[in-house]
Amino acid sequence: MNQHSPLKQSGSLLERAAELYGFGQAQVPAQAEPAPVFAAPRPAPVTAPPVAEPAPAPVAKREPAPRRAPPPPPQTGPVHPIDRRRLRQGALIEPEAPVGALAEEFRIVKRQLLLNARAMTGVAEAKARTLLVSSAQPGEGKTFCALNLALSISGEPDTEVLLVDGDFPNPQVLNMLGLSGEAGLVDALADPRLDPESLVLRTDLPGLSVLPAGRQVANVTELLASERARDVVERLAGARSNRIILIDSPPVLMASPATVLAGLAGQLVMVVRADATRESDLREALELLSACERVSLLLNGAGFAAGGRRFGAYYGYGQ
Repeated sequence: MNQHSPLKQSGSLLERAAELYGFGQAQVPAQAEPAPVFAAPRPAPVTAPPVAEPAPAPVAKREPAPRRAPPPPPQTGPVHPIDRRRLRQGALIEPEAPVGALAEEFRIVKRQLLLNARAMTGVAEAKARTLLVSSAQPGEGKTFCALNLALSISGEPDTEVLLVDGDFPNPQVLNMLGLSGEAGLVDALADPRLDPESLVLRTDLPGLSVLPAGRQVANVTELLASERARDVVERLAGARSNRIILIDSPPVLMASPATVLAGLAGQLVMVVRADATRESDLREALELLSACERVSLLLNGAGFAAGGRRFGAYYGYGQ
């Protein structure tokens, strides 16, 4: 630039250019104040409604398990061995022998009777645990069936059986088992001072005891109809909490004690001999035994066809 120029020699180029072009002193616009920045309002925190905690599920109240009665204490007193040879001669169940067809058949019979006894309601406990085995006429096999039922029940681990010879005119139970005894049920009925349990014969089968018929008297039917008879049955049942009382009664149409014994039993097993028992006799006998409402018919002496299937054949027992 010419040194003689009227422009000032000092100042910035911008100042000298403003003076040259008449703009005066260049005004540097002041920096505008920034508009206030308003922060967007923060949304109010959304609070979820409180979730109600689920009420704890009600805890079902557990009923205490029924307490099982403790097993009765072991029996004491002399042991009367059963004659196994007599059992074989009478075609009865032999406890130590291999299980055969006869044992299997009586297993089926006893199982239903035991279930009935445990399920019985509205009946005194002693009566519920008392079974009566009878028939319409002699020779139909009631004593044979009573003995086999007793022998089968004696094998139950939680059950004992007391076999009572109630066929007072013709007692056969002791003879068929090879046992001996004199005093029995009739003596306990006739003498209130006697403890009936003291007359029970303990056998060498842990689950089987026997009560003989006792002495012969003319008024046995009247003794059985007395309150003393119910007391004797209750005491025999109460002496062993797991005891089943099995009574072999006289034939219904031949001796009156059977009709009275039916009132002491919770169940009646009526033995019917195949091809021998007449329907008219059976109906008449059942009418006389109406004091017992739970009746089961047991067919005895049924024949089997050669080579036919029967209980026990599945395991080879019948071979």
